[in-house]
Amino acid sequence: MSTGLIIALIVIVAAVVVVAAVLTQRARRGAGAGGSLKRRFGPEYDRTVARHDGDERAAARELAERVKRHGSLEKRALPSAERERYESRWAAAQERFVDSPREAVAEADRLLSEVAGARGFPDGGHYETQLEALSVHHAHHVHGYRRVHLAAHTTGDTAQGRAGTANGAGPGTGTGTEEMREAMVEARALFEDLVTPDRRDARADREGTAGREGPAHREGTARRDEHDGAAADGRHRSHLPWALTRRHAKGS
Repeated sequence: MSTGLIIALIVIVAAVVVVAAVLTQRARRGAGAGGSLKRRFGPEYDRTVARHDGDERAAARELAERVKRHGSLEKRALPSAERERYESRWAAAQERFVDSPREAVAEADRLLSEVAGARGFPDGGHYETQLEALSVHHAHHVHGYRRVHLAAHTTGDTAQGRAGTANGAGPGTGTGTEEMREAMVEARALFEDLVTPDRRDARADREGTAGREGPAHREGTARRDEHDGAAADGRHRSHLPWALTRRHAKGS
């Protein structure tokens, strides 16, 4: 065997090894990305896979695009007065559910759209875009918005069972009123996520108060921000009243 032929064979083998290594690395990256997305999105990952008929690669591509578009979104502070108005409206919607379930879910849908917009998410007039952004930052609770939006925009008997089938969820089995009640319950988790104060909110409230009351009041403000923000979540979780057990709604 000539020297030239030996060199050619070595080059061919080396090229094959390099190509195989590159393909293996890409496959590992793809698998790693899929696992990371699954951890990040949780149940939203499973719903997206179901919507793509079990194609995990297609689902991963869609979710990766969502992260690319909305992952850098910065949540805005929500002033305490504005937060309290949203909470009052949600409590009123829960009470209204007893006599007018459909009006209650419509109000819940509007509220989620408004508070998400106030928090810096895309405008509620672009529902799908807003939903995508929320799924990136509130993946474990975003389906509540999807369900309540569907219930609010479905009329008559066709509401029965459909709220649970949106984007890969299982079919509904209860009455129309029961489906709406479940949608309200699930949507409330997202509402709480959006209105629960954090350190950014505590700081904004302090700065607003200091601006109204003058320099003397601003002394010591910065030192209290961390304490207030850390304590806010624990206080807030027990603040919102809850109803909507099965015995509350007429017709359930």
